[in-house]
Amino acid sequence: MMARVQIIQDGLALTEPAKPQATQGAAPDPQAAPAPNPAPPAATQPPAASPPQSAAQAAPALKAVPSPAAVPEASKPVAAASATPAPGPAVAPAPAVAAPAPNPNAKAAGAATPAPGQTAAKPAAAAVQMRPVAAAATLKRRHYGLMLSFVAVVIVPVIITMFYLFVLANDQYASRAGFTIRQENGNSASSILGGLSFLTGASQGVNAGVLHEFMQSPAMMEQVNNRFDLRAHYAQGWPKDPIYAIWPDATNEELFRFWKRVLRLSYDSASGLIDITVQALDPDSAQQIAQVILEESQLMINRLNDAQRTDSMANAERELAEAVESLRAARTALTVFRAETRIVDPIADIQGRLGVVSNLQQQLAQALVELDLLDPSTRVDDPRRAQLTRRIEVIRNRIEEERNFFGTDAGSPDDETYPEMIAQYEALSVDLEFAERNYTAALAALQAAMSNASRQSLYLAAYIPPTKAQEAEYPERFTLLALVVGFLILAWSIMALIYYSLRDRA
Repeated sequence: MMARVQIIQDGLALTEPAKPQATQGAAPDPQAAPAPNPAPPAATQPPAASPPQSAAQAAPALKAVPSPAAVPEASKPVAAASATPAPGPAVAPAPAVAAPAPNPNAKAAGAATPAPGQTAAKPAAAAVQMRPVAAAATLKRRHYGLMLSFVAVVIVPVIITMFYLFVLANDQYASRAGFTIRQENGNSASSILGGLSFLTGASQGVNAGVLHEFMQSPAMMEQVNNRFDLRAHYAQGWPKDPIYAIWPDATNEELFRFWKRVLRLSYDSASGLIDITVQALDPDSAQQIAQVILEESQLMINRLNDAQRTDSMANAERELAEAVESLRAARTALTVFRAETRIVDPIADIQGRLGVVSNLQQQLAQALVELDLLDPSTRVDDPRRAQLTRRIEVIRNRIEEERNFFGTDAGSPDDETYPEMIAQYEALSVDLEFAERNYTAALAALQAAMSNASRQSLYLAAYIPPTKAQEAEYPERFTLLALVVGFLILAWSIMALIYYSLRDRA
């Protein structure tokens, strides 16, 4: 840029006409014709009328000047060997070359404006100046604020956390236990009856999910607190440890919230397995609390089982009473029917009547055979023929009357017909049979309920007895410290990014 400014100044100097000056022993030649000036009139003015101009003032009146590499060597003026010009006629300046508009902010370093009437001497080589090297980066106020925020948001909380975890926090010992609910599968009266066990109301097992919810309820906490003073035990570290200890005068609600922190439950609904982990200030207390939880769980199952047995017994007794009443009513209705119809067993009566009809048909067949034997050898007025004919007619009439007895008798609308009587008897027989079967099932259900009530069908099977810890596992100091550091750094990074984004937008 500096070289371009120097070329522009040279062009300005070349555009001015050379004025003859007095030299030692040389006079101007009046007959010398001035050289034609190809520059524009605006660029060349009489020397007397044009004051000296600087490069910045003359730059707008010039055209673009090419770079020094683009100007031919012949067009470059050669500097004089000395400051005094040689005598002789003035040499006409070279025509001005168009140059690009210079930067108004650029300053020509070391360029001097020639006096009027003097020819400017061009330096041998253009001086190239470089931009100054950027100064070293320095910390600003925002940088100090960023470092201060890192100390306040990350360093100080981490130090406080480390002091609490490694100095103030009490050691916590863990006791673990695992158990499940089992059901006895022994033979009972309900299983021997085969197919009637669904009526017995026998216990099918307590859902392990119910026990899991009970262990997380305030009722379990109260039962454990009645047998083991939880407030007195967990208040030992107060107020030194405000997180893993509880104040002595805590309410039941506050104690229950703290209880959910020291008791951890794991329940597998597919297998019905329940695992518990209890934290305490010493190994013996942790094991004792876990043992109390197991015992209270067993008592809870027994209470549910007893309630189910009582309900099953009451159900079986009620169903048996209803079955007995239904059976009594069915037998009473059948007795009334027999008294009214004077038929003890209509089925047997039907079978007797069918036997009579069968016997009459046999007698009719025999009489017809005898009549056929008399036809070829007897006269028409033979008394045996008349007797057989009369016998055949009587037998047929009797058979017809017996058959009409099983049908509807339209001639006696007030009397009950035999088919209707049979239908009524069959309905009463079905009711009696159903009542008898219902009574048998109810009696079997009562016996099964009594059998189940005499033994324990559900019990708690502990596959992992309460363990006793040998070293403190909680609090997990390094894990908690790593989590705190990670979250604090993440929070500080987010706040820094938000600050810089707002700053860039502003």
